[in-house]
Amino acid sequence: MAEPNRKWVLKSRPQGLVDRSNFEWREEAVPTVGEGEFLVRNLYLSCDPTQRGWMEFDTYVPAIPIGEVMRSVSAGQVVESKHADFARGDLVSGAFGWQDYAVSKGDGLVPPMRIPPGVDLATALSLFGITGLTAYFGLLDIGAPTPGETVVVSGAAGSTGSFAAQIAKIKGARVIGIAGGAKKCAWLTDELGLDATIDYREKNVGARLAELCAKGVDVYFDNVGGEILDAVLAHLADGARIALCGAISGYNDVAHMPGIRNYVNLIVHRATMRGFLLFDFAARIPEAIAELAGWAAAGQLKNQVDIVNGLENAPDALRRLFTGENLGKQLVKIADPE
Repeated sequence: MAEPNRKWVLKSRPQGLVDRSNFEWREEAVPTVGEGEFLVRNLYLSCDPTQRGWMEFDTYVPAIPIGEVMRSVSAGQVVESKHADFARGDLVSGAFGWQDYAVSKGDGLVPPMRIPPGVDLATALSLFGITGLTAYFGLLDIGAPTPGETVVVSGAAGSTGSFAAQIAKIKGARVIGIAGGAKKCAWLTDELGLDATIDYREKNVGARLAELCAKGVDVYFDNVGGEILDAVLAHLADGARIALCGAISGYNDVAHMPGIRNYVNLIVHRATMRGFLLFDFAARIPEAIAELAGWAAAGQLKNQVDIVNGLENAPDALRRLFTGENLGKQLVKIADPE
């Protein structure tokens, strides 16, 4: 191909908020395809808080090596194939990174999957992607809310949080969302139908929890960690369940992440607090997609996407997750399919 493969590679480990200076822009030849491989042209990139950890240290996967393409899940179109399971023209999702073109053998951190006909790429990376699936399993398997219980979701205006909050409503729970800013809080109540919200920028979270959760919090879906997690721990109901999904409040300075003071309440209230990863539920992904699709078709589940255009703007799009600028799922659009 005459056109170059534009890509962002990791230049330095971030110290604090991720910045464009942590990346280097390169233009190289489009990779060639060997036997058993296929070439994908990326069309959309997924921006997720976990990418910040991948940039700095080993997590559940090794840190991204300096000089390697920035790791991310993306959706694209197969433009050349020597692989038996993928054909030219197929729309696929996988861990293809921040670049125009990627070669795959059909395996890896996020094994490539064909996107079903009729599913647009943005939906494939949001509702049916990491965020929707994570919300589904974390809320239902670990939180396990029952009708009438009080569910609190932090980061509720983000993609994972908004799905978790809506699923809790579908299951008949009373749902309180924690988010930053009046606009996000209004969206949660007016558009998603949450019962109440807490604006952590304007209100004392602990005081508002005391007002809104007089009988305690039955289920907490945690996306932020830190002081908000500690505030919820102070207001647990007996038998409460906490699903630890993320800790975005501390990702920019893990060494100084605030400690938890109210953990004794886990004992007092016989509560459970469990971390999880989507990989734990990989075998059940088809089940989750089917149920999420049914709720969406019935109008019970809304999918909010926030799109930044241009591969050149990927660093800025990722940064938006940590400055609170995004509403719903943050994506980068590179191009349209053929």
